[in-house]
Amino acid sequence: MIKYQSKGVMTLKVPLLYGKRKLSVDLPDERVGGILEKREMPYLDDPWSVLMKSLKNPIASPPLEEISKGRKNACIVISDNTRPVPNELLLKGILEILKKNVPKIKILIANGLHKELNEDQIKELVGKDIFENFEILNHNALKKEELVYIGDTPRGIPIYINKNYIESDLRILTGLVEPHFMAGYSGGRKSICPGISGYETVKFFHSPMLLESPKADNCVVEGNPLHEEATYIAKKVGVDFIVNVAIDSEKRVSGIFAGDLEKAWFEAVKYVSRYSEVPLSEKYDIVITTNGGYPLDRNYYQTVKGLVAGVRALKKGGILIIAAECIDGLGSEYFKKSLQILKEIGDYDRYIDYISKPENFLVDQWEVEELVKVLKVASKIYMFSEGLNREDWEYTFTEKIEDVEKGVEKALEIFDERAKILVIPEGPYIIPRIEGGE
Repeated sequence: MIKYQSKGVMTLKVPLLYGKRKLSVDLPDERVGGILEKREMPYLDDPWSVLMKSLKNPIASPPLEEISKGRKNACIVISDNTRPVPNELLLKGILEILKKNVPKIKILIANGLHKELNEDQIKELVGKDIFENFEILNHNALKKEELVYIGDTPRGIPIYINKNYIESDLRILTGLVEPHFMAGYSGGRKSICPGISGYETVKFFHSPMLLESPKADNCVVEGNPLHEEATYIAKKVGVDFIVNVAIDSEKRVSGIFAGDLEKAWFEAVKYVSRYSEVPLSEKYDIVITTNGGYPLDRNYYQTVKGLVAGVRALKKGGILIIAAECIDGLGSEYFKKSLQILKEIGDYDRYIDYISKPENFLVDQWEVEELVKVLKVASKIYMFSEGLNREDWEYTFTEKIEDVEKGVEKALEIFDERAKILVIPEGPYIIPRIEGGE
């Protein structure tokens, strides 16, 4: 952050993560009450060496090489292109060990209910060498012939899992651990559900039955129904080994956690929480945030995560300002349809009642459900985005601004001179925690 004087006014220059660059935003210094930044996270100078050591000396698990001996085939689950996971690094390390012992290896992209990736996207995801030498498959939750039913959870959620994973006798999960606005933290068990689960499973997993719980929130694990269901499903289907990472604000690898499904993941959560959860003594009239830059801000569907994180620090009736590039537009047609339904219904509570009925379920409705939580708090949302077209804006429930400074100017015109601004430059990678509860 840089302070300087312009026309007699002290101005604070703040960089915001946006797409693949940083937006430099000028803010009136006397109105900025705080800039929410996580503690500087260390990064690994030699992530390859740390990875190989982690695979040889994992957490609460035998080494991967020992586990892989005598296995006929393996399935490695990786995240899709909406997550900044160093897939090529992780896969190279895992494959170097597996190819000594396992004759057949498949790499399965955990798309959840996201659309399948094309060849160019897969090549970008895993690197040219892996793309050309290994079998890489898209998970498609809608293809019933590619799913296996293995029972129900205690809450009655039917469990349908990708057939390629079930038919493998060595099952490995990879992923990123970061705050997650529904499941507490990402990574670990989420690679299974919703990552490689079927439509009928995700339909209930992302329904108001779970999402309306106050525990279904960022950084909450204990008592979180999504965490509980996902963990039950992952243990039910079986996971032999996980390799999860933590990354810093520059997307550099900060930590690698390999080993047991639950214990290795919990170690990652403990590590990440020290940097991602930041205490606040009060809420603010105006909150400026982002969606963490590329690839998370590639569409408006993902941008809801930044809104949900930012609104935690916003006073009731306050104004939320967000910068998210959205180069892929709104997101899926399902998401757009759910936004249209919300607009048609015109009432937040009636919308939740509507989607609570299983017969009204739509893919991606859960993101709109989370947006409703934001809209119930913020009186206005101003958004700067260069990727949305004119038609898209109609369904964002936000007001378009030509730059972040203009949004600040408009917000300050509404509030009196006592109004203060909080800035969250890294968006949902930082979670405000109001001291003494919320």
